[in-house]
Amino acid sequence: MEIREQLQKYTVKDDRIGAVSYFATFVVYFGSLYLAITNAAHWGVLIPCMIINAFAAVRLYVLQHDCGHASLFKSRKANDLAGEVLSVLTFAPYAVMRFNHNEHHSHLGNLEHRETGEIHTMTLREWNDAGVWARLQYRLYRNPFILIPVGSLFTYFIRYRWPKKAVDVGAGGVLLHNLAIFGYMAVIWALAGWTGVLIWFLSSFIGGMIGVFMVYLQHNFEDTYWDRKPDLNPRLAALQGSSALDLGWWMDLGSANIAYHDIHHFNARIPHYNLRKCHQAIREEYDLRVIKWPEALRSFSLKLWDEDQMRLVPFPKAGRTDTAITPAQ
Repeated sequence: MEIREQLQKYTVKDDRIGAVSYFATFVVYFGSLYLAITNAAHWGVLIPCMIINAFAAVRLYVLQHDCGHASLFKSRKANDLAGEVLSVLTFAPYAVMRFNHNEHHSHLGNLEHRETGEIHTMTLREWNDAGVWARLQYRLYRNPFILIPVGSLFTYFIRYRWPKKAVDVGAGGVLLHNLAIFGYMAVIWALAGWTGVLIWFLSSFIGGMIGVFMVYLQHNFEDTYWDRKPDLNPRLAALQGSSALDLGWWMDLGSANIAYHDIHHFNARIPHYNLRKCHQAIREEYDLRVIKWPEALRSFSLKLWDEDQMRLVPFPKAGRTDTAITPAQ
């Protein structure tokens, strides 16, 4: 049986499971935020609650992502309504982010459409042809100690206030979304003052860093996949160009199984609550790779796509401009 046929049974949506996941995540999100704010003077309670709140925010983002693929609930209307509500807490305006993310799916692995990806990747040839300033910018951009915290701050708090294609998809919706976020901030301030706003901001910032960490690893690892048309293979782009991360059940829980990204890209209609068991059921039969913590962390040392060797490689050593680069150990 072909993999496409085997995945069909996992695309079946269950509104009861979707609703439990949806509302339970809200309970954890608001409960942990409340406990963090009311225990602001007790670091032993504050810090764990902020971390739990950050993961709950990541999970809400993934649920919104499911809504954009119409995979959380059975009806499109229910998905869209749920996605709009979630967007206030995830900072991502629903309609325009759904549009941009679907473009990402359409051009996955296409070197000629890298603008649709979340993390920009230069090829080794482009690096060799680049000037000093362009190289410095890219080095800073791909440095994880800059990419993750600055990426969190810029993406979720600044860039999403006016995402790309906002005018094409609906500027009015983006403006209303921003007003809703400011309204949410005003409610926190009215109930808990600036201490509450600061705790909410820091928890959201931590959640954003977790999100950037996960997004990077979804397509940036040594034997990922990039190519150009007409040689581009959509099947390889999905199953090889997207990762399956086994970082522990707690990461799967906190990120709503989005770590099993290869299966998601192969069939985006599979809801998050089926991704993990789907991957585990077919992993050995189709020899699907799994990335664990050591390889995941090493992936942050890989910076450039080598079109000749068809792999992600580190920056060349000083004076090297050839393609024969050995990955960092």
